[in-house]
Amino acid sequence: MLHLTNGDHAASCITGAGIVGTVVPWRDVLHEGPVPAGLSVHEMRLTRARFLADQGWGAYLDVLAELVGRDAALASFPRHEEVVLWFEHDLYDQLQLIQILAWFAERDPGATRLSMVVTDDYLGQRPVEALQQLFETRRAVTTADLAAGQAAWRAFTSPDPRAIEGFLGGDVTLPFLGAALHRHLEEFPATGNGLSRSERQALEAVAAGASSLGEAYVAAHHQREDAVFLGDIVFASYIERLGRGPEPLLIGQDGATITAPRDPEDAAPFWKRRARITASGRAVLDGWRDWIALARPTRWLGGVELRGLETPWRWDARTASLAATSTTG
Repeated sequence: MLHLTNGDHAASCITGAGIVGTVVPWRDVLHEGPVPAGLSVHEMRLTRARFLADQGWGAYLDVLAELVGRDAALASFPRHEEVVLWFEHDLYDQLQLIQILAWFAERDPGATRLSMVVTDDYLGQRPVEALQQLFETRRAVTTADLAAGQAAWRAFTSPDPRAIEGFLGGDVTLPFLGAALHRHLEEFPATGNGLSRSERQALEAVAAGASSLGEAYVAAHHQREDAVFLGDIVFASYIERLGRGPEPLLIGQDGATITAPRDPEDAAPFWKRRARITASGRAVLDGWRDWIALARPTRWLGGVELRGLETPWRWDARTASLAATSTTG
């Protein structure tokens, strides 16, 4: 039996619950960095490994080796009687789930049964008995699930984010996918100030007087999200991005530039550090200035490359939809 799940902690919990089989963590932050359409499995691996390494989240060859091993385990599915997909309700997990479903949608499972455990709780926080019960109550992956995963993956990797809105306008059969993809769209620059939802919440946490970056992380994400999906290293990268450019929005309490930790030894001092919002940060947060016009940040969201003022897409929270708009300083 082959088990696929979101990461190392969940994998160790599944193993610790005495559930028989090979457990493989998926280990990719798909809501960050390029995930463009039309790539082969090999090309996607190279693209993702390069991005993750460039972020400082691992050495390139080490990251690539992990992805190669993961994909090899997935390709070995015919050797197993059953493949079980263990995923949570949040954006991080739901993107991994649809990537795997899309992969299986293009293959004949043969004699291998596909099943899933998709929960609105966090696998790593469940006691052994609960994990065992989840396993016993797993359900079969249906053809409708495969079709939904494939359609969602195509929309997520499309260079036109309206494809996601089109998908959400249909019958989203997977129970948590609609909310997750909606949350993904909220990462597009907002009309008015150009901040993603995560960036805005980070600025608001610091502006409210968070005593440290660690406290800001909890206040900006854990206390503000219906489904927690953002790892601490990704949040740290947001803090660094908000501190870049000639007019940073955040700086250290000492006035110095904030750099996200690249080494585990730097993590503890980073999270203890205190930040403060600048005058430019307050102007952006209040909607008087536009972050995209100010700093022209670049970012990939799935298949969409955001390139400063060249990016026509904004998220309009009033209508809960994408808006095509031009930006001026």
